[in-house]
Amino acid sequence: MKRLLTTLLVLLPLVCGAKDIIVFDSENLHTTDTVLVFSPSAEKSLPTLFLLHGYSGNYSDWSKNMDLQEVADRTGWRIITPDGFYSSWYFDQAGEGTMQWRKFFWKELYPAIADSYGLDPDKTFIDGLSMGGHGAMNIFLDRPDLFRGAGSMSGVLDLRSSGGALDMIPGLLGVKDINDPVCTAQSAVNRVGRIKEVCGKDKAGKKLLVISCGVLDTRFVPTAYAMAEKCDEEGIRNVLIISPARHRWPYWIWILNYHISLFSDELDLSPGLYPGK
Repeated sequence: MKRLLTTLLVLLPLVCGAKDIIVFDSENLHTTDTVLVFSPSAEKSLPTLFLLHGYSGNYSDWSKNMDLQEVADRTGWRIITPDGFYSSWYFDQAGEGTMQWRKFFWKELYPAIADSYGLDPDKTFIDGLSMGGHGAMNIFLDRPDLFRGAGSMSGVLDLRSSGGALDMIPGLLGVKDINDPVCTAQSAVNRVGRIKEVCGKDKAGKKLLVISCGVLDTRFVPTAYAMAEKCDEEGIRNVLIISPARHRWPYWIWILNYHISLFSDELDLSPGLYPGK
């Protein structure tokens, strides 16, 4: 991994201000995955945020729309932006030779980042927007013991709300209908109970989920409310943020700073990380 990383840093420009560019030739994805890593100038034992993009995006979406290096330097967080591809939905897709994104994350990406940079589960979070909100919550719910918490910005937390992807998602999962139990089981809102199952009641109480959506984002705001309600039922700490916003980049740029501020408060880091706080 270290040799590959050094080679790629020589051959590739440091696009979008990223300090490191890692390219995985993934046997689980059956293609390459480019990952950008933004680290603060003064490196130490760092809190880490995996940050996922939305539908039709790629690994550089976040850094094209905001200066993630400035965010890393200002907040002290290491930010990692993998490629979820145009429409992977961060699934292990059905069928031979298909994209297995969750296997990629757990068997390749997470171990490589832990080896190269060090990951403290108590200081590790995952977040994402729209399709990436779905991905972030589901990856967290796979192994909540390996994260302190997770966030969702305008997330597709119930796959039945997925709009134009309603016809796409069942096929990716090898079924015909969005109401099939296979799809139901992949909706984050139906998986919240895993936190206590995996971590136990006491440790589950130390996790934090941040759920945000724009009130004008009429397709997804009901699922944000439903996710928060499910967390309340399960006794999982959560922050629900409903703002006067739509499904747009200006909102996600603004709310990401808010999420990082809440995650930082969770770790008792320096206050005032959110601009205007």
